[in-house]
Amino acid sequence: QVQLVESGGGLVQAGGSLRLSCATSGRILTINTMGWHRQGPGKQRELVAAITSGGITNYADSVKGRFTISRDNAKNTVYLQMNSLKPEDTAVYYCNANHIVDRSGAYYRDYWGQGTQVTVSS
Repeated sequence: QVQLVESGGGLVQAGGSLRLSCATSGRILTINTMGWHRQGPGKQRELVAAITSGGITNYADSVKGRFTISRDNAKNTVYLQMNSLKPEDTAVYYCNANHIVDRSGAYYRDYWGQGTQVTVSS
């Protein structure tokens, strides 16, 4: 069984920074892509940033230049450094991992964390 647990959310003033972490548990061998999505009040869930096991990154236009995604493949952990936060960044942030293979050879297509709240005050 695979689990993703996010941490690092909270309340911050506009212009501030937060660092989100997503740790995985389970006998994981490889994860293809890990990423962060968010869902703001009254909005659909959207991709924020993603990173492949080879380090290729993809960002939403709204966060380019402010957010940085990184991962530790040895720990199967992904991070999101968020700088210059804006009130419109307020959302629940979800960690996602896809194309997972565990040490028994089992394949899991897609897993999500429970989410962590990020609130940016103006």
